[in-house]
Amino acid sequence: MADKKEKLFSDFSPVSTEQWMEKVTADLKGADFEKKLVWKTNEGFKVKPFYRMEDLEGLKTTDALPGEFPYLRGTKKDNNEWLVRQEIRVECPKEANAKALDILNKGVASLSFHVKAKELNAEYIETLLNDVQAECVELNFSTCQGHVVELANLLVAYFQKKDYDVKKLKGSINYDFFNKMLTRGKEKGDMVQTAKALIEAIQPLPFYRVLNVNAISLNNAGAYISQELGYALAWGNEYMNQLTDAGIPAAVVAKKIKFNFGISSNYFLEIAKFRAARLLWANIVASYKPECLRDCDNKGANGECRCAAKMAVHAETSTFNLTLFDAHVNLLRTQTEAMSAALGGVDSMTVVPFDKTYETPDEFSERLARNQQLLLKEESHFDKVIDPAAGSYYIENLTVSIAKQAWEIFLATEEAGGFYAALKAGTVQAAVNESNKARHKAVAQRREILLGTNQFPNFNEKAGDKKPVEGKCCCGGDSHTCEKDVDTLVFDRAASEF
Repeated sequence: MADKKEKLFSDFSPVSTEQWMEKVTADLKGADFEKKLVWKTNEGFKVKPFYRMEDLEGLKTTDALPGEFPYLRGTKKDNNEWLVRQEIRVECPKEANAKALDILNKGVASLSFHVKAKELNAEYIETLLNDVQAECVELNFSTCQGHVVELANLLVAYFQKKDYDVKKLKGSINYDFFNKMLTRGKEKGDMVQTAKALIEAIQPLPFYRVLNVNAISLNNAGAYISQELGYALAWGNEYMNQLTDAGIPAAVVAKKIKFNFGISSNYFLEIAKFRAARLLWANIVASYKPECLRDCDNKGANGECRCAAKMAVHAETSTFNLTLFDAHVNLLRTQTEAMSAALGGVDSMTVVPFDKTYETPDEFSERLARNQQLLLKEESHFDKVIDPAAGSYYIENLTVSIAKQAWEIFLATEEAGGFYAALKAGTVQAAVNESNKARHKAVAQRREILLGTNQFPNFNEKAGDKKPVEGKCCCGGDSHTCEKDVDTLVFDRAASEF
């Protein structure tokens, strides 16, 4: 018996695809296979009801390895670690500092400070970062776009004063000329001039990224997944194109770009999106033939810098599908979204608190949001296995399909003059706003489900004091009434008409 080796399922003969189809056809009893079982996604491609090993034939995605160009399977080799990030809107630097120190002891490894430009000075930064061990936590900063260079200089001076090892400091400054056009309709300043000054100012901090692609805005406006990815690639390429033309080396520009994606509730498609995003971006950067500026073993065949082709990805759960009524159901949506991003291999993640639609999140809702990620790490071990979706017949095919759709959008945008030209013409805004309108119609007809809203609503729930939170401009005015230079995105949530 010891010498006898049994192969699992050896008593069962293999079943061919033809046999499966014969059985499916019989069970359909004359109904059309395409209409009944083939799903057409919002992105426009078809998804079959089942996939088999033969569906992987010819897919180059299965040749990829974790941590290796083109990074389809992630930029990490040893684990699937990501940073739990929490936002802090700074009203008082001393209070924000106390909050930061508190949440750093509760599982947060990445802080995002929204600071007021008018109050920026050395003392402000020292108070805000007092006792925060910058070498052990990722620090991200947002402020008025006209003051980002000032902020960079203050941070560099602070870290040098504290005598930190700059190679251990990681973070970002959220400069994004194009997002202001998308969300506020404002074209202010000179992107190239500001970006060059910012890159020069932040040079002493080699691992700080300062050119942002805030594709989260597209997601929150109701964009389809392929739109978010396609336009994000064109967005990033606009930085590459304009700044290399201005004389900045391609490797330097690429290493300063950070992508901030949203996460929708389309579980498997979102996993595929992050895999496709890294693949496509790596190839875009490679086309610039970035020269490796240091002695490194991660070079291409012609000595080009492969590290520059790594996409830095922060992900944030969507606000488009958050609801005001039955708000605790938002926890279910944001949890599956967080799972998608984690399995997709992001570098850091923010889970939006469930009550954000109608009030400023409190300590309780923020704690729940943090713990949603900690559960995935500490109990479900999502941070241990790199790209567990690899080899899945279904997800590998979704990855290729999403990549093709996004690439078509990217090429169309480039052929029309690039992302900046598309924003000026309003074509990006028009396309996403049309998707927003279509998704509202789908929710109204229950073709897109929002649990607790258009499916199993609680008819006895009363709004009480709940009112949707209105957006504000950075100038403090109402976002709907501020003067605009170009068309803007519409941020009406999917449930807003309910």
